[in-house]
Amino acid sequence: MVIYRFSLKKFFLLLWICCLTFFAAQKKFTVVLDAGHGGSDFGANRHYEETGRLNEKDVTLAIVLKLGRMLEKNKDFKIIYTRKIDEYPSLIDRTNLANRSKADLFISVHCNANTRSAPYGTETFVQGPDQNKTNLEVAKAENDVIFLDEKDKEMFASYDPRSPESLIALKIQQSKYLESSLLFGSFVEGNFEKKDKRFSRGVKQQNLHVLRLNAMPSVLIETGFISNYDDAMYLASERGQNEIASSIYDAILSYKKAVDRNKQAPEPVKQEEKPLKNDFRILLFSSPVKFNNGDPALKGLSDILVIKENGFYKYYYGLTNFASVRDGNLRSAKDAGFQNSTSISFVPDQKLNAAFYTIEVAVTEQKLSSNSPLLGTLKDVEREKVNGKFYYTYGKFSSLEEALKEQKAIEGKGIKNTVVQKTIK
Repeated sequence: MVIYRFSLKKFFLLLWICCLTFFAAQKKFTVVLDAGHGGSDFGANRHYEETGRLNEKDVTLAIVLKLGRMLEKNKDFKIIYTRKIDEYPSLIDRTNLANRSKADLFISVHCNANTRSAPYGTETFVQGPDQNKTNLEVAKAENDVIFLDEKDKEMFASYDPRSPESLIALKIQQSKYLESSLLFGSFVEGNFEKKDKRFSRGVKQQNLHVLRLNAMPSVLIETGFISNYDDAMYLASERGQNEIASSIYDAILSYKKAVDRNKQAPEPVKQEEKPLKNDFRILLFSSPVKFNNGDPALKGLSDILVIKENGFYKYYYGLTNFASVRDGNLRSAKDAGFQNSTSISFVPDQKLNAAFYTIEVAVTEQKLSSNSPLLGTLKDVEREKVNGKFYYTYGKFSSLEEALKEQKAIEGKGIKNTVVQKTIK
């Protein structure tokens, strides 16, 4: 019996240790290290008397392995290599590995080259604007390419590739990756310049396939020019490779500290937003043409109110009396393609004196017959002929809210695609 109790204690102790180990592992900062080129892809290369043929694939692998060993000594990091030997993983394999790992940072190490021997120095690349556009197009079709964080999930709830709101969410996430990539890149180039006393060509944005679909902050580091003699000798040396690896390692530490500070920073206390005196809708555009719900001209936006005024149909998006929501709706409209949209104030329950609202229920080329279902459903419908067309309107209302209430009641009777019309007395 004593043995049984002792074994049970050992069991729970082991379980507790396993749990601690599991949760500790969960907190590790995951870095994907990508040694550029490999296998039959030699990358940039030059022949020097001191080194023989110096291949980019060999230099990048040596630097990555040195960097990896530094990181592996730090318990805060989990390291994933796209390659540890002389082989060639495809670009999509490198990306897929990083995305499946849900890595926190992707680092691709390369060497530069030029047809001339004069250019030298380091430079770090991040995803370019055109690639952001490509990434977004893929993300709209396959939302697992972009992993929204918890706050974005709460804000946008669900993903619909046709929804402008979902596209905005993806743009926000893309922006986060770009900002973080630029931050890390600045740490790398700063270390090369200040620690290693090398010439830094800076952090740049460019279309690079290995960064194209990465769902995380990602950089491509050009560690020097193999085509330049001094750079080449430095890249081929143990000292040079160690200094490069050390500078990237220090940049990773600096970047992780910045990320951790951001996570630990207390959320600013938000004052409860007070409603505004007036309601606001976003005016998308005015047109002499009437568009029905779902028309491509509305570019996927829902919650559209159409008000006809002076012969023009005005298309409004959203309704709110909160400034933050109003501004968000305006951004949504502009992101959907309505660059000239603007917010318009509506006084709630405003009674019109010199005008009234009515409901345009039909516009026809031919006059409706007396036994028309529409005329049979609604009584006291008025008809007016303008420019060869017959316009049928129903009711008179002193406020927009009254007109909208009746419009909803009419739709309940099966009469769809009606329009509220403002008419001067």
